[in-house]
Amino acid sequence: MRYIIRGLVKLLMGIWKSPNYATAWVAYLIAINLFVPLAFWSHFEARVIAVVFLAGAVLMSYLTERTGFSRLLGLGHVLWYPLVIWLIINLGATPATDGFGIWIRILVGTNIVSLIIDTLDVVRWLRGDRAELASA
Repeated sequence: MRYIIRGLVKLLMGIWKSPNYATAWVAYLIAINLFVPLAFWSHFEARVIAVVFLAGAVLMSYLTERTGFSRLLGLGHVLWYPLVIWLIINLGATPATDGFGIWIRILVGTNIVSLIIDTLDVVRWLRGDRAELASA
């Protein structure tokens, strides 16, 4: 557990020291994947989204402790692939006329953009770009 906590501290310090646009993007991802679900907690999807986000945070904390604040952190969103696919498959059953339906559509779009960035980052890491992105 201490290992994960140390990694979380390093992760948060790395985010804090990142360029403003990157910090804003991370804050937006946290808001839409962790805080907004609280407003829709009665929906099963909202609970799944929050749990998947928290699982990713634990994985990112572990990765940060093991490899530093690097492009490999994109791997922390690996569970978003099945999540996004599941949400898209069930989108037809979710009306776009209420707050929940609008949020789900925005979340899917946002997480797809994030997954594209994450995939490119992990590929770059695998190709040898393993430098620290910010001093953690």
